[in-house]
Amino acid sequence: MPTRDYPLEKVRNFGIIAHIDAGKTTTSERVLFYTGSQHKIGEVHEGETTTDWMEQERERGITITAAAITCFWSKTGETDKKDISKKYRFNIIDTPGHIDFTAEVKRSMRVLDGAVVVFDGVAGVEPQSETNWRYADEAQVPRICFINKLDRMGASFEKSYASILDRLSKNAVRMQMPIGAEEKFEGVIDLLSMKAYKFEGRMGEDVVETKISESYKNDAAAYRAELVEKIVEQDDRLLQDYLEGKEPTMDQLKTTLRKAVIDNKIFPVYTGSALKNKGVQLVLDAVVDYLPSPLEIPPVKGINPKTGEEVVRHASDEEPFCALAFKLQADPFVGQLTFFRVYSGTIEAGSYLYNSTTGQKERLGRIVRLQANQREEVKKVYAGEIAAAVGLKDTKTSHTLCDENSPIVLEQIKFPEPVISLRIEPRTKADQEKMGIALKKLSDEDPTFKVTTDPETLETLISGMGELHLEILVDRMKREFGVEADVGKPQVAYRETIQKETEAEGKYIKQTGGRGQYGHVRLRLKPLAPVVEGKKISKNTTREEHFEFVNSIKGGVVPQEYIPAVEKGVREAMERGIVAGFKMVDISCELYDGSYHDVDSSEIAFKIAASMGFQDAAKNARPVLLEPIMKVEVVVPEKFMGDITGSLNSKRGQIEGMEERGLARAVKAKVPLAEMFGYTTALRSMTEGRASFTMEFDHYEVVPPNVAQTIIAARK
Repeated sequence: MPTRDYPLEKVRNFGIIAHIDAGKTTTSERVLFYTGSQHKIGEVHEGETTTDWMEQERERGITITAAAITCFWSKTGETDKKDISKKYRFNIIDTPGHIDFTAEVKRSMRVLDGAVVVFDGVAGVEPQSETNWRYADEAQVPRICFINKLDRMGASFEKSYASILDRLSKNAVRMQMPIGAEEKFEGVIDLLSMKAYKFEGRMGEDVVETKISESYKNDAAAYRAELVEKIVEQDDRLLQDYLEGKEPTMDQLKTTLRKAVIDNKIFPVYTGSALKNKGVQLVLDAVVDYLPSPLEIPPVKGINPKTGEEVVRHASDEEPFCALAFKLQADPFVGQLTFFRVYSGTIEAGSYLYNSTTGQKERLGRIVRLQANQREEVKKVYAGEIAAAVGLKDTKTSHTLCDENSPIVLEQIKFPEPVISLRIEPRTKADQEKMGIALKKLSDEDPTFKVTTDPETLETLISGMGELHLEILVDRMKREFGVEADVGKPQVAYRETIQKETEAEGKYIKQTGGRGQYGHVRLRLKPLAPVVEGKKISKNTTREEHFEFVNSIKGGVVPQEYIPAVEKGVREAMERGIVAGFKMVDISCELYDGSYHDVDSSEIAFKIAASMGFQDAAKNARPVLLEPIMKVEVVVPEKFMGDITGSLNSKRGQIEGMEERGLARAVKAKVPLAEMFGYTTALRSMTEGRASFTMEFDHYEVVPPNVAQTIIAARK
């Protein structure tokens, strides 16, 4: 039987996350090169990075960069680089930077033990950096910061570091300071060891330790004192000694810092330039020194589906098997790959898995690990590892896989709702069947991509997080599945809700000779503040993010077996909407009374009665339209500021602030999505092509009456 080939304390599961264009792909590429997964770095052109293995990636049809890559790292200064026992195993998840693919970042956070957050040395913290940081906070993922691109014109370590302190966390602390900046950037000074490092050789592979030059000594000493103070504050004993004048040893500082990073009390900040091959190896050393192994993170918690009690699983091979499927990927050669993180226990290829989310069993055909451009087949995976399964047909993203004799359901990954839709139709009869298969596979892979049918026109609608998201998915359909399709104009995903409490009754009575139909319910509706939960609050209440169903029936006036049918009828009515046919959200519906007939009552009768009752109640509850409001940031040269603020105001936008961003200005605003279509083109023409903008979903808001009338008229 295979044994664990790697001690768990030498495993690091981490992700590389960043705002778009912060240099994340370049950083990932250098990581693969320095860890020996890749023998050479592809040519890097201005603004476009290509790596050797991307061509093979396309040929194989696996998007390796967004999956887990396994590689090995020996710390800088280790003399015997070939000794496997001295190396650390890195399972790296590279995530997309664009806001439209935010689901990738969110799902990755769930299975990571740590993260390296990359920042642009010119721009510092950008909108997507804040979103990613928030996701990491929610998942309590320890982080290391890497301020990249210090070789660029306008780059400033100090400004970028200040933006991290100001906008992300006061607990960030500099571990390094740069030697030079912009085109004079030469290397870095490690403040803990008080040594300078330069990166030589054709690809910066030789890390050369040098003395700190006189011109940097004073600053380095001051920054080191600041760093040491921040570390000793984390340990009462160390702080006492430090205040008494005793200098802590390097081991004490590193041990205390490691604990503080793992507890999310300190975020170390490193710097360099991935493009110019400076600083990346020291960040990898920091991953080893400060990010946790699977043994050092809190044990995972879940619910036993049979008893409803909380269950805990520790990172141990001896505990029952438990894993979370976090990503699906279509592979034309082996079928579907299901990426999963093992939290406890072990599993062998060929064995059966129990999917506790669906209650079904599936056979695990093969297990593979991705190592840059090749797949390594493995017979067995252990606690704390990330791998991909081949041949799981019914397992979807966020499903829990476990031992049938010790069932556990882990908390599901919550994904944002799509905010934009397109109509799509196949060009030919041959494309029609292929399109159905392609859409199913793509929606299985991406939980923020939804496929629905318009009940009135029977047209197919695809929904996603933004124009780019849908554009890329349509392009993938063409390239990967050979489907030619025509798409309509983008449409906003409006929602409906109610603004006051109301009651109504629904009665469905039909007599046609013989057995009839009888269903009678009384419902109470009230507005519900959105909550992000998906669990039973009490025995009779089911609450999700946008809907709550309360069963207040006493004395069996509506028999228990008809209650699910009532809930189903209400849900179906909510899907159809009241004002303009959009899905209804943020509603609490209470079933408080009703009646039944011994012979004529049925599930279908109660479902129809509930649907009718809900519609009557909702019409009297001041129903309104809701629209998605986007958080927009426009980075623009100062001379165009007036034009930009004017254009955002004309789009019903609310400007929330402005700040300097190098020589440019950043304008922040909240703008309805409906007003932002085609803004890229308008922005270019207004600013001679010199401005850029980012946009992400923020919240839903009531549509002004005059705008709502236009939307309703267009629907009719």
